[in-house]
Amino acid sequence: MFFLRQLEHVIGKLSGAFGWLAGWLCIAMIGVVFYDVIVRYVFQDGSIALQEMEWHLFAAVFLLGAAYTMREDANVRVDVFYARMHPRKKAIIDIFGTIFFVMPMCSLILYSSYDFVAYSYKIKEISGDPGGLPYRFAFNALLPLGYFLVLLQSLAVLSRNVRLLAGDTGQGFANKFPRHQEKL
Repeated sequence: MFFLRQLEHVIGKLSGAFGWLAGWLCIAMIGVVFYDVIVRYVFQDGSIALQEMEWHLFAAVFLLGAAYTMREDANVRVDVFYARMHPRKKAIIDIFGTIFFVMPMCSLILYSSYDFVAYSYKIKEISGDPGGLPYRFAFNALLPLGYFLVLLQSLAVLSRNVRLLAGDTGQGFANKFPRHQEKL
């Protein structure tokens, strides 16, 4: 169980670092959108590059923050039944969902995005719009990176739930229950 706790700890730190980065990118995105709105509606001017930067920053926030969201158990789900379940039943459902849904989806996206990203780098893809951003290929690389991080975090989720079912009560980093709680 010590190995599983260490694995969770390392993956949790990695997810946390990218979650921290996603948080700062979110602030940058807010600044870019604010600036774009002021320029567009106050000065009747606009920029294709600014609009594309908004889209790219949104994609980066989503892709880099997904593993952190999974680590914190803050992902969207219908909690009508799940919230009232015993922790062991939750662990079984999480293991099933991770093995049969999350991991295959991440693997499929990683496999299918390889050629897309490799081709984008090969041709040094840029925006097709006049005045758009260069270096689109760099943003395309976030697709496999984000899903790789989710795949890694799914291993930590599996580990946490297997330890729970095995009765491990060790006080590791990832053994803490998630801090996120929905409030309606």
